[in-house]
Amino acid sequence: MKRSGDANVMPVKLGITGGVGSGKSFVCNYLKEKGLAVVSADEFSRNAVLPGTPAYNNIVDYFGSDILSDDRTLNRKKLRDLITQDKKKKEMLEQFVHPEVFLQMDRAIEKSKKRHDPVIAVEVPLLFETGMDVFFDYVLTISVNMDVRVLRVMARDQMTQKQARALMNIQMPEEEKVKKSDFVIDNNGSLKETQTLIDRFYENLINKIKFIDKIKND
Repeated sequence: MKRSGDANVMPVKLGITGGVGSGKSFVCNYLKEKGLAVVSADEFSRNAVLPGTPAYNNIVDYFGSDILSDDRTLNRKKLRDLITQDKKKKEMLEQFVHPEVFLQMDRAIEKSKKRHDPVIAVEVPLLFETGMDVFFDYVLTISVNMDVRVLRVMARDQMTQKQARALMNIQMPEEEKVKKSDFVIDNNGSLKETQTLIDRFYENLINKIKFIDKIKND
């Protein structure tokens, strides 16, 4: 589905979020296969802290050179451990990184507008925690039982259960995210069941956009 006509028509902005280990990347990859324009705020964040960038320099100045790996890139594991233990350090990291993330997001939306995409989806792990929900027209939350997420994160990131739960504790409780969302996909079932739910969500979203466009054009 493409939007034709006025080149100034903005794409619908969809934020996709969920707790760590919820399967956001799987959902995003599946939506991308269906033709949806999908970008990742995590990728923007990684670009924002490459050596030599303003955010990188600010982070090193604040946290010290111990935060660096041998190749002078940020040691993400050390950084993650620090911000899960100290709220002030977490807030400072966000101050350094978020302005550049928003800038890259704006650029991605501008490219999407030029392509006449009906929707641009942005995967944002801490969407509600950082107040980014106000940026989007709709929010989709991927919901998974916490015990399942703990096991996934432990296996994926070689964490202890204590470390995995500490990471989850800096995030908004899932039930709150669900209440604040326009759409929710329950990812506790099988792969096939999740794909069916994504298909249903995608159809509902596209139909909603078509309906809104029709009202605007009548």
